Amino acid sequence: MAGQGAIDVWCNIFTPEGIRKYFIEPEHIRFAFTLFKREHLLVGYTVPEFLAKMDEAGIDKICIPSFKVCAYRGEMQQDCPLEEVAEVVNQAPDRIVGLVGINPMNIMNAVRELERGVKEFGFKGAQIHSYGFGLNLNDRMYWPIYAKCCELDVPVLMQVGHSAEKMPSYCGHPLHIDDIALDFPELRIVGMHTGWPWTELMTALSWKHPNVYIGTSAHAPRYWDPVLVRFINTRGQDKVLFASDYPVLQHKECMEQIEALDLRDVPKQKLLRENALKVLKL
Repeated sequence: MAGQGAIDVWCNIFTPEGIRKYFIEPEHIRFAFTLFKREHLLVGYTVPEFLAKMDEAGIDKICIPSFKVCAYRGEMQQDCPLEEVAEVVNQAPDRIVGLVGINPMNIMNAVRELERGVKEFGFKGAQIHSYGFGLNLNDRMYWPIYAKCCELDVPVLMQVGHSAEKMPSYCGHPLHIDDIALDFPELRIVGMHTGWPWTELMTALSWKHPNVYIGTSAHAPRYWDPVLVRFINTRGQDKVLFASDYPVLQHKECMEQIEALDLRDVPKQKLLRENALKVLKL
């Protein structure tokens, strides 16, 4: 599927060690997978094994974040180093892309890590999970990250909508993106997780701001809000990017469910591939 298949802009690290450290051991992630009834999917794969699964599902490229997730009022639950993602990327650089996870509690270190990830490892964007840190996405603590993204010409992907974890959901309310987009018109912003349950607001912000996009991560296509499906198929066809948040969703099931949505051919190709090429400059 190299060069023609779908691009998943948020696929978490899938190795046996990565699945164990970041999805089985952390308590808050076990809670989320129990909520989703997806515990049986927490199985690790080698890079060649995962590439074969991608080929079977029609996936060309995946983007893996070195995610930073803090337990609410607690310690870091997921703290994946750049080097761990880079090791996976280096095994298939034409198929796997890195994203730099952001810890706003040490903001200058996060700025340096973002620059190192992009310049040294060739990562293509930043990724933010705001909830456990207790900071809204428009908190000024994030402003240095947004400015550095503009300087490096990379997008920021941010989890938007309710947390689905034992963390406050308001940190990820999509209306926060309004402030960011106004202050950083050069910054390509992707609001992930469809913004649900504020999906209609997320589509309105994407329509309003030329630099705001939507990612479909963690929400199975069969459950996408009808507002989002209409947006993809019509005036929002240039503004939505496919993502799985694997292992939350499996690639094969996503592709099968997207086929069942009866999208027009051009909007479907933009959703699955073209918009990601544009936003992440792949």
